[in-house]
Amino acid sequence: MSTFTRVVEAIGLVIDGLGVLAIVLGLLWATLRFGTAGRGVTDSYRRYRQDLGRGILLGLEFLVAADIIRTVAVTPTIEGVLILGLIVLVRTFLSIGLQVEVEGRWPWQQQTEGLPERMGPATEPGTPGQGRA
Repeated sequence: MSTFTRVVEAIGLVIDGLGVLAIVLGLLWATLRFGTAGRGVTDSYRRYRQDLGRGILLGLEFLVAADIIRTVAVTPTIEGVLILGLIVLVRTFLSIGLQVEVEGRWPWQQQTEGLPERMGPATEPGTPGQGRA
């Protein structure tokens, strides 16, 4: 086994570990926030699911990156690339499903919530007669 192959394998394992760590830390963070939210927060369960989904999404991104590095750099065979494609496809569907769950919209839809209203022409502060009355 060449030095390059060993280094790439080691990098892939480190990135895999980071992916697992991101998921575990996301779970711990979400659980901590859920536990400390108290009973006064009505949407704490929804926020818990969103926080957990964000951790899983981040972890999946790391895991896909590690798979790509190992497959392309170490074993660039047709079989390896096909397996990688299947893994990426499954993880992509998982990511899209989680993103819809977390954000409440498809990834390609524009976010409209939280954007400021259109206020008309921009004016200097203190300029009379323009902008909103």
